[in-house]
Amino acid sequence: MKKVTIYEVAAEAEVSLATVSRVINGSELVKESTRKKVEAAISKLGYKPNAVAQSLALKRSTTIALVVPEASFVFTGQIINGLVDVAKIYNYNIYLHTISEGIVDIKDVIDSIIKTRVDGVVIYNDNLSGIDIETLAEYDIPIVFIGNNINANNVSSVYIDTKQAVDDLIGDFIKKGYRDIAILEDRKNEYSSEQLVRGAESAFERNGLTFDNQIKIPANQRSTYTYLGEYFKTNKPEVIIANRDSQAMAIMNAANEAGYKIPEDIQIVCVLDTKYNKMFRPQLSSFVMPSYDLGAVAMRMMTKQLSARDNDEDEVKDGMDKNIELSYLYTPRGSTK
Repeated sequence: MKKVTIYEVAAEAEVSLATVSRVINGSELVKESTRKKVEAAISKLGYKPNAVAQSLALKRSTTIALVVPEASFVFTGQIINGLVDVAKIYNYNIYLHTISEGIVDIKDVIDSIIKTRVDGVVIYNDNLSGIDIETLAEYDIPIVFIGNNINANNVSSVYIDTKQAVDDLIGDFIKKGYRDIAILEDRKNEYSSEQLVRGAESAFERNGLTFDNQIKIPANQRSTYTYLGEYFKTNKPEVIIANRDSQAMAIMNAANEAGYKIPEDIQIVCVLDTKYNKMFRPQLSSFVMPSYDLGAVAMRMMTKQLSARDNDEDEVKDGMDKNIELSYLYTPRGSTK
């Protein structure tokens, strides 16, 4: 039997998600006529918000929901380690949600988060839309984003400015005389891809040039590696920048099989640095980013938000840093000259 979601209840009752949540939580801020409409929709559809009802007896659940993507698990693992270490200090449990492209619907994840009545949500996932973020914000749940610089109510963020990192890097390549520079699309991380392209555009524009060299993987092509095998038959950029280590490996293998040498013919940079970048031959040039610190700082920001909310400290809320930028270090290795 198909699981009924809070979205379907809201649609059936012709009310907002927040209104359904208020009815489920017994809020007195809902008109009686509206309450009856929502209750009728719940009864008709067979919606079972038992997890919410059971947790209402507690003022707090001492649980934080963490949403992470399936891609870049090595990098993500360090983020999780930092977050969990800080969570232990403040006696919080972590409820992990993994987003798998084409398998797990983000709406189901949000519905699950709402039902379990967590105290807050930490999100490291580039595929959440603005609508998804607004949906979470409607429920007055403190949210911390990792990786994205977000400006919204109840939302804080800790991030690394990858756009600026790529801008600086490409600026240096241009100074060395390179012009044929490509960005490989990362279909699993649309936000990251956008930031890399924006960084390239900025660097080219600053040098009186125009960037138009993003390597896009066709929608009907499942394998980046397979596509690159065809791509290198007619293309040979001087520099290719990839987001993840698996993408960089695909570039390196496909280029070698096409008869190109790294870095003599094609230079490769992988933005996210992982332990695997040093295992490739040649080793991959990349940006060393404080992945552990991203998780630790995000969890600390969350504890501050929760403390301010519980104590109704409006002045503290107003004085808190909502967006914290961490630094990065470009580390050249054997894949670049």
